[in-house]
Amino acid sequence: MSEGAESMALRWFPAMERRSRAPAEDADVLARVADGNAAALGELYERYSRPLFAFLFRLAGDRGTAEEILQDTLLAVWRSAGTYRSRSSVSTWLFGVARRQAHNRLRGLPPPLPAEPPDGAAPEPGPEELAVSGDRVQQALARLPLAQREVVVLAYLSDLGHPEIAEILGIPVGTVKSRLHHARATLRGCIDARVD
Repeated sequence: MSEGAESMALRWFPAMERRSRAPAEDADVLARVADGNAAALGELYERYSRPLFAFLFRLAGDRGTAEEILQDTLLAVWRSAGTYRSRSSVSTWLFGVARRQAHNRLRGLPPPLPAEPPDGAAPEPGPEELAVSGDRVQQALARLPLAQREVVVLAYLSDLGHPEIAEILGIPVGTVKSRLHHARATLRGCIDARVD
């Protein structure tokens, strides 16, 4: 597969919309959650449920499981909001909580079967993405080890930078780059094998 085709294939994972809110505003909302304000938890849900759900769906491969993990995440946020210490952005902290909840739920389960993106979770793919065939990419993604899959999902679906991914996963930036490199090679091999 050419580098351009690989790039088009990886763009099939729609990027999370950039939020224009100031990080201080998110921190204020999280502080209100820590004080027991249920409406503030609702605000966080409105802001982050879509990107968190998309991340969890790609990790779990199943809509129902992703919804359950999202609910577990919200409960964990409700219980642990007071532990947030502003060492990272609120969004990075939320992705970290979601990732831990996903690992707790998915531990010991076999890799997910390929799944179609849920309605409303992502914009429709454009002509470039359709030309590369999203089904093949999704099937290849499901074959990745969880450590590589979560890096790919955070980088290409959630549009997070290497430092943010490293913080969420608790690994060095170099390891993020290495996992992305290996994941791209695996995805390329899976997609090329299907083309032959």
